[in-house]
Amino acid sequence: MATYPPAIARLLDALTHLPGVGPKTAERYIFSLLRRSPAQLHELSQSIEHLRDKIVVCSRCHTFDEQNPCRYCSDRSRDQSTICVVTDAPDVLAIEHTGVYKGLYHVLGGTVSAMEGRGPDQLFIKDLITRVSAEQVSEIILAMNPDIEGETTTLYLKKALEGLTVKVTQLARGIPTGGDVTYVDEATLGEAIAHRQAA
Repeated sequence: MATYPPAIARLLDALTHLPGVGPKTAERYIFSLLRRSPAQLHELSQSIEHLRDKIVVCSRCHTFDEQNPCRYCSDRSRDQSTICVVTDAPDVLAIEHTGVYKGLYHVLGGTVSAMEGRGPDQLFIKDLITRVSAEQVSEIILAMNPDIEGETTTLYLKKALEGLTVKVTQLARGIPTGGDVTYVDEATLGEAIAHRQAA
């Protein structure tokens, strides 16, 4: 049985560990890379190598940036009294692209998922409660995906925020059930933020 040379096999294995990359997609990536110039490959490898050197996690909201606190937490022109809670860092950029939201963020780092063995203690929920208690927060917007894990996390957050003097809202239903906040078009996501409702 024919096999790839070890260098290709190693990269193929590494790429298939990335989300959404199966063996065929990994093969396409590898053969595309092999057609690039050595300078282009060097630039790509340098970018990957420096990813961990340059990118840090914001100690306040847990998004990724090149500074800590991040660009959103550092921007005093943003509405400091509103926090939009999202599942992962890409959701922050998706919401930013709408141009509608001007408050702060809180990245949970995932969802409550029994299937994946991930409970509330593995997310940044306690940090959110601490922020609400310590900062002058008047509104929390829950921007979870409208799927089972997102709904479970939303319910847990509503319960965790009970008793705190903060208004809890969630995105309006323009996002289809089972949809992903990161990939919803900007207009739909902007409308969902603008027309958010009491949670």
